[in-house]
Amino acid sequence: MARRKQARLTSVKDIRSILRLAHEQGLSVRAISERLKISKTTVSTYLLRAREEGLSCWPLPPGLDDDAVLQRRLFHRRGRPPQDLDEPSWANIASELKRKGVTLTLLWQEYRERHPNGYGYTWFCERFAAFAQRANATFRNRHTAGAAIQTDYAGQTVPIVDPLSGEIRPAQIFVAVLPASLLTFAYASFSQRLPDWIEGQQRALSFFGGVPKAIVCDNLKAGVAKPLWFEPTINATFAAFAEHYDTTVLPARPKRPRDKAKVEGSVLIVERWILARLRNEHFFSLADLNIRISQLLDDLNNRPMRRIDKSRRQLFEEIERAALAPLPATAFEYAEWKSAKVHPDYHVEVDKAFYSVPHRLIGRQVEVRLTSRIVEVFHDHKRVASHRRTSQRAGHITVSEHMPKTHQHYANTTPASLIKQAAKIGRNAAILSSG
Repeated sequence: MARRKQARLTSVKDIRSILRLAHEQGLSVRAISERLKISKTTVSTYLLRAREEGLSCWPLPPGLDDDAVLQRRLFHRRGRPPQDLDEPSWANIASELKRKGVTLTLLWQEYRERHPNGYGYTWFCERFAAFAQRANATFRNRHTAGAAIQTDYAGQTVPIVDPLSGEIRPAQIFVAVLPASLLTFAYASFSQRLPDWIEGQQRALSFFGGVPKAIVCDNLKAGVAKPLWFEPTINATFAAFAEHYDTTVLPARPKRPRDKAKVEGSVLIVERWILARLRNEHFFSLADLNIRISQLLDDLNNRPMRRIDKSRRQLFEEIERAALAPLPATAFEYAEWKSAKVHPDYHVEVDKAFYSVPHRLIGRQVEVRLTSRIVEVFHDHKRVASHRRTSQRAGHITVSEHMPKTHQHYANTTPASLIKQAAKIGRNAAILSSG
């Protein structure tokens, strides 16, 4: 009871400051909220109570200097039930709230203009909140074994110290989880760029020992070319990865963490169960960090979970391992795709080197696939050229078949062939050309 009385007295002191700032200084609700460190909802509620009691002024009328009198005036119980019991259309109220500048206070005032003997502001707000909660019910997804894995990066990083220079680099933590069994995987890399993103996905599938029907991932720039709301586009490398493993990539919608709620929860678990235990340890290479993460990961996956009394590993072996498709016989070969325009000399520039394509494609746009060993060129989804990748900068790799006939004729001309042609004229011409 003492606490309740103290809270009420504090509220009365607050409202004196609110009324003074609102009516004497003309401050907005937001400005008053920031000045007094009180929520905007509380400020609006106090101003409304004062307005209902005819106290929209400063200084207050005589007789309200006593806090107890002002308290009774503002917080007295309104015992008289409303005479007009017609409820507003809550769906229309929700629709009107989406319009710019419309507030719940304004809508209640309009309601009271139509129903002077209707319900009060507090009842109005409570009933609308209940309607909004019913209208925005949360769907509890029942995850099917083998249906998907969810992947994301943790927000927390781990410092790696270079033993020679002392430079500190933050290691990014990739996290993947199977939602049905909650079996969790984590792996450290130096970046979130495409090669590390693909390697994380590949290592996760190897760790799980199988392939799910889909990969639900974040809208990471490295993997998703166009994060459109209804039809996101993944880049060519990620698409080739999904094709190699015969699975589907389903990027989560932007700003919709519930689309991948399980991995969001697993990220928190990895940060608290694994990364928090590493806070006082020092690492000098990614390999050492990943070995330590693997040790703690085994402990996490083998610990019994609350409410289930089984570990993630036990649940995985019981319900999920058999539901996963087998891994392909060969590992995925990482390759990047780039667009290029064929130069007038029928070569395309790739990584500061030049590779030939058929001369008929001069001026056309082509797609180039680069691996660590090979450069392949495609036009209209057909491969038109293949070269061994070179490390020589500004070098030209040319296949004679790609050249026009006239270029082939001159390109194949050698000193020996010129002497041979001169010999057909005569012995002296051959001697002259060789000299």
